[in-house]
Order: sequence, then structure tokens, then C-alpha cells
Amino acid sequence: MISAEFLTLPGGQLTGFYIKGHAGFGEEGEDIVCAAVSSAVYLVVNAIIEVLKVEPLVLQAEEGEMLFRAGLRDQPRCRDFLAALKLHLTGLEEQYPEYLTVNYSEEQ
Repeated sequence: MISAEFLTLPGGQLTGFYIKGHAGFGEEGEDIVCAAVSSAVYLVVNAIIEVLKVEPLVLQAEEGEMLFRAGLRDQPRCRDFLAALKLHLTGLEEQYPEYLTVNYSEEQ
């Protein structure tokens, strides 16, 4: 199962995400849930870095997981992209609830 955790400020504003796991929907290389999540995550991170020219406060990517966090100054500029990712992943969660969960974690 893929776990997507969106990082938020106390007011609910998105600041980043941590995604880990494998969906297990299909064979490796044919898993449409993994492909959909991976594609969306990389689109958002690449857009933030290359289009907005934002240097992430934290960016760690390894096999089966990614952590992204925008710095305080850049958070407002990144929110639309993060909101779009949240919308996409919650839609996928509705379609594939056994393979993807979306949660929220408030930063201190």
C-alpha cells in the first residue's frame, strides 16, 4: 500500500508531503496505481523546482518513497501545486482505497 502524508501548518496550509510504499495493484512495471502516484508526484516536484524556481527545504527521493518540504518563504508559492497533488491523490484513494491512503500531519 502507498501512504501519502501531507504536511500542514496549524491553519491547514500545505507545506509538503511524504509518500512511501508500493501499491501492489499489479506486477512491477504494470502497476497503474504506482504509476499514477509516481507520475503525479514527480510532475509536482519538477514543476515547483523548474517552473517556480523554488529550492526545496527538504527533498529526499529513494526507491518507493519521497519527502518534499518547502521552506517558509516559498510555501505560499508552492501551495497550488501541493493542493493539486492532494486533489489528485485523494481522487485515486477514492478509486483504489485498498492500495493508497492519504493522511495529514500538522507541523509544529
